[in-house]
Amino acid sequence: MAQISCSFFSDALEMGTSVSVVLPQATEAQIGVDPAVGAGDPPVLYLLHGLSDDHTAWTRYASIERYAAAAGLAVVMPAVGRSFYADERHGHRYWTYVSEELPQVMRSFFRLSERPEDTFVAGLSMGGYGALKLALTHPDRFAAAASLSGGLDVVGVSGFPERRELFDRVFGGTPGPGDDLFALLATADGPSLPPLHISCGTEDRLVAMSRRFAEEAQAAGAEVTTDFRPGEHEWGLWDAVIRDVIDWLPLRGR
Repeated sequence: MAQISCSFFSDALEMGTSVSVVLPQATEAQIGVDPAVGAGDPPVLYLLHGLSDDHTAWTRYASIERYAAAAGLAVVMPAVGRSFYADERHGHRYWTYVSEELPQVMRSFFRLSERPEDTFVAGLSMGGYGALKLALTHPDRFAAAASLSGGLDVVGVSGFPERRELFDRVFGGTPGPGDDLFALLATADGPSLPPLHISCGTEDRLVAMSRRFAEEAQAAGAEVTTDFRPGEHEWGLWDAVIRDVIDWLPLRGR
């Protein structure tokens, strides 16, 4: 695999930003790595970070490069600060950046598949919320989406005392229907959604919202895989689960 730290100017953000990228590489002499590189442009996973992280977190705290190599998968990991992947009320247009600009820029820089069948999104905590918002608002763009310990009830999270100042800055208070995953799910065509993978540690205070979202998505007709295993809100769990998520993705040739 090639690992790239890429800095560039974002028109949506009106400032410079950074993204980490891992790309499949065919090798014969590398010891301990068994890369799977297919023909044509590689499939791509947009992998989103959590509230206290940045674009380097997945490569620093998890073995994402090794897991992606075995799957022949490119992985794009953007930086969005503490934005909840939103067009912030007092800040920057991170939703516009992630949902519109980022895919275009990445395909202009790197050889990545443009096919929806080869495009996936996943994230942890705040990034789990962002991943499912992308899947619910643009179901035609993704072949699968996954949330790991996601803050999926963003209206409920806005009531956490330690998050009030953050949510005032990002959403102007309580998020509206366009940012509420449960409101978006209620108006979505469930069977047309991409397959969803919902996971969370059973000792995590966010587990109830993950269970509720999975139940309501299933009731709406979506294809849902769940993984609720012992664990808290921590990287030991996410490293294990992201490997299973990559194995679950409907990649070509499987």
